[in-house]
Amino acid sequence: MDRKLLDILACPMCKGSLVYKKDAKELICKLDRLAFPIRDDIPVMLVNEARQLDAEEEVD
Repeated sequence: MDRKLLDILACPMCKGSLVYKKDAKELICKLDRLAFPIRDDIPVMLVNEARQLDAEEEVD
């Protein structure tokens, strides 16, 4: 994932910063507890495509 792209991406709901989880191929919004998938090196920044994080999942 390109570092410059990661620096400009924001959560589409709250406009907050995202955490890149390379192993899971996801961008995580800590505030909304959403995980946006990365498919073929392209972040899918659609709320209806995001996964809701479970209460037990750690967000670094």
